[in-house]
Amino acid sequence: MSPRAKWIAVAMVAAVAFGAAGATAVAAWQSSDQRRSGPSAVDTAAGEWGSGPRIVFRNTAAGAAYGHVASVELEDPSGPRALADVQCDRVDAVDDFYACLRADRGIAPSYSATVYRTDGEVLAQWPLAGIPSRTRISDDGTLVATTAFVGGHSYAGGSFSTETVIRAVDGAVVGNLEEFDLIVDGAVIAPADRNYWGVTFAGDGTFYATVRTGDRTSLVKGDAQRRTLVEVAADVECPSLSPDGTRIAFKRATAGSGETVHWTPAVMTLASGEVELLPERRSVDDQIEWLDDDTILYGMPHADVAGDSDVWALRADGTAEPVMLVPHAWSPSVVTED
Repeated sequence: MSPRAKWIAVAMVAAVAFGAAGATAVAAWQSSDQRRSGPSAVDTAAGEWGSGPRIVFRNTAAGAAYGHVASVELEDPSGPRALADVQCDRVDAVDDFYACLRADRGIAPSYSATVYRTDGEVLAQWPLAGIPSRTRISDDGTLVATTAFVGGHSYAGGSFSTETVIRAVDGAVVGNLEEFDLIVDGAVIAPADRNYWGVTFAGDGTFYATVRTGDRTSLVKGDAQRRTLVEVAADVECPSLSPDGTRIAFKRATAGSGETVHWTPAVMTLASGEVELLPERRSVDDQIEWLDDDTILYGMPHADVAGDSDVWALRADGTAEPVMLVPHAWSPSVVTED
């Protein structure tokens, strides 16, 4: 084949490839656009969305408000939802403001974190290094943590890398967890492959998070002022501290491996280290939220509807089966008072 013929063949293959990619992108955009068009598939409420005891979440009901931050009354979680004008992929809220992680999906995707007041005023905004994954605000409203996938897009398997950063709510960097001292068995170690995610705050700059080094996943207790992380327990992933500060809810890999890993929700008592697996048969890939000292919440994607999910509730003592609490919702956050 002549050089000219080779270039023509390459060009034809490239044209077909780009055409297929373009068709796939158009189909995905049309599907997304259809999901966001038309009236909302759930009841919505007029008025202030960010007031009173409430559950804040990402709305996944089909309709014009798909992806928007929403809230329901704490006493009526299946009732009408109030909507904000902001779209987020992950959200966490406290009394007066909330953190929003967003992926802007275009030809060149970009990722960002924004702290909003409940009235929509932007307090701070900064870019994320990759796909949004987790965010938490400290109860005292001073710190916000974000986790993004720098490589990969799932915690299943080992082929991912993360960036987890703690900031003040004005956006000032407190620290990237990879720059903190990691202490295991009393000694500082610095493995090249360590990844952190799933921060949960305990107050006064203290927090818990997950670290993965090699094939080992552990719970660490962090100190933002001293910039230290001390290993607490093995096989604890995506921790969430209970309101009374005595227990950690988390997901534990209980079956499978790699991309087929199965995560079961569990609760660990910090004082004793005792762990109880909870009666949830489905795999839970979420950072758990506490509804109160007795009940945990988590999101479960729909198996048959891409992009949709529900928030489920489960007794933390394992005495009952899970129940759906908020339909068509994701990334729940409980705000108990103004």
